[in-house]
Order: sequence, then C-alpha cells, then structure tokens
Amino acid sequence: MTTLIYDDVYLKHDTGANHPENAARLINTIEYLRSANIWQTLDVKKPRAATKEEVSAVHTISQIEQIAETAETGGGHLDPDTYVSPDSYEAALYASGALLTAIDLVMDKKTGNAFCLVRPPGHHATPTRSMGFCLFNNVAIAAKYIQSRYNIDRIVIIDWDVHHGNGTQDTFYDDPSVLYFSMHKYPFYPGTGGKEETGRGSGSGFTINVPLSYNTQPQEYIKIFKDMMKKRVKSFKPQFVLISSGFDAYRLDPISGLSLEASDFNTLTKFTRSIANDCCEGRVVSCLEGGYHLLDLPKCVEEHLNGLVCDI
Repeated sequence: MTTLIYDDVYLKHDTGANHPENAARLINTIEYLRSANIWQTLDVKKPRAATKEEVSAVHTISQIEQIAETAETGGGHLDPDTYVSPDSYEAALYASGALLTAIDLVMDKKTGNAFCLVRPPGHHATPTRSMGFCLFNNVAIAAKYIQSRYNIDRIVIIDWDVHHGNGTQDTFYDDPSVLYFSMHKYPFYPGTGGKEETGRGSGSGFTINVPLSYNTQPQEYIKIFKDMMKKRVKSFKPQFVLISSGFDAYRLDPISGLSLEASDFNTLTKFTRSIANDCCEGRVVSCLEGGYHLLDLPKCVEEHLNGLVCDI
C-alpha cells in the first residue's frame, strides 16, 4: 500500500500574489488526482507537526525563532523569494512532520511507501538560513529523525528537483551515514552542486552531484540516473530511501525546466523502488519539492504515485 500524507494547513502558507510556489499547486493536484481516481486508491493520512526539538536537529534555534516571530508579527520576506505569512510557521512544522509521520508508518510496516504532498518545500533551507521558497529542510529533518529514532546509519537522499538541494548537501556534507545524490540543471540557482562537491572529511565521497546542461535529453538523463543508482547508491546499501521529489525538471515548467516528460518521473520512481526493494525492504518516503506548472504538475505527481503504487 502507498500512503499519501496531506493536510489543508499547507494551503494557509500564503506567499503573496504571483508567487510561483503557491497553494494552487496542491489544490490543482488534489482535484486532478481525485478526478483521475488514483486518490481513492491511496491510504490518505494527516500528518503530525514536527516538534521544535526535531527541527533543531537540523536548524539553529535562532533560525527557527526568526520564522516563528516573523509569522507571529504578521509575516514578511526572509529574502526576495522566501516569504513567511502568519500561518507559515505552522504549515512548515506540519510539512516536516508529514515525513516523520510517513517514516513511522513505513517502519511499523503499516504502509509500503509514502508520498508527502506538502508545502513549503525544503531542500534549499540550510542549517542556518531559509531561502529559495524553503523554510525548514523537510528531507534533512527526516533523515536526522531516522538516525535518532530508529538507529539507522545508512540513509540515501535522492534529489531530482531541477535545482540543487544546497541545504540538504550542507547538512550532511561531512556525514558518511547519509548519501546525498542530486541531478540538477547547472549552472543555475542556487549556484552550488558542481561535480567536484563530493563531501568533506569523513563524509568525503558521500555527496554525488550530477550537474546537467539545459538541453540534456530525457534518455540521457535516465541513463545517467540508472547508472549512478546501480554503481553508487546500491553499493551504499541504504537502509532507508528518501526522495526530494521536485517536478520542475519537467520540460514545460515555467521557472526552470530540463526536458523530462511527466512519464519520466514514473521511470525514475520505479527504478528507485527497485533499488529500495533490493536493499531495504522497499522503504521509501518521498516529499514534494519544486514543480510550478499548475496544469501539468498534477500529471507529474500522478506518474510518481503510479510508480510508488505499482508492482515492481
């Protein structure tokens, strides 16, 4: 069974007029999934909120308090792209908490895998700075939770968002227990993710960056992805797989885009699941990152969900 974690609290994170990361992303996706009849096949559950202590496993207390205080005082910009509204702090806690809810369900064998349909996204948020539409780093908080709650010491984070997850990389750059694998457009925002960025100290070799040119074709993308998954990820023998599932590598995405079709996300998902089946009893939790084509994001999510649901 595949579980989908969602709560209407995510719609209350108000980024203002004309911001690409807006509530319509989720509203349209849910309407589409219901009309396509896949919603009814999923085990839909509500998340709990992450605690301040759980968030502080990644982020500084001053960063957490800045977001909380900005929300309490009516909202404001943390940078030109990243806005906090009065309800954003609560939404961010529930976004991070969705992954923790999903992890518990997977570890307790109450579901096979899970997708967290959340906002705000997270992979640009560093341990000291919220940026790039992201407040808290949902997937990094999830990895820290797996480490502390379940004493698991080999976690892989796969990031196929078109933007490099600089915040996730920063969190685990010197940590050999977390393998971070990102494929992303380069050079591009946020300017990180060169292939020479491979980790530091005991974490050296446990960061894998695959920078891609804007005209990389889907067949090339998928070949590189499969090769890296077989050679580097499978050999790591992960005990849990997390996915930063951005859909802005889709060819028509309005603010980024590579050349992927919606159906390519199904291919990426099924191959990831095959590695997880071989290594860790299929334990996969995925969360929404980017993806800003309001009509086609739902189709990309549908393909991803079909890849999670189907038999491998």
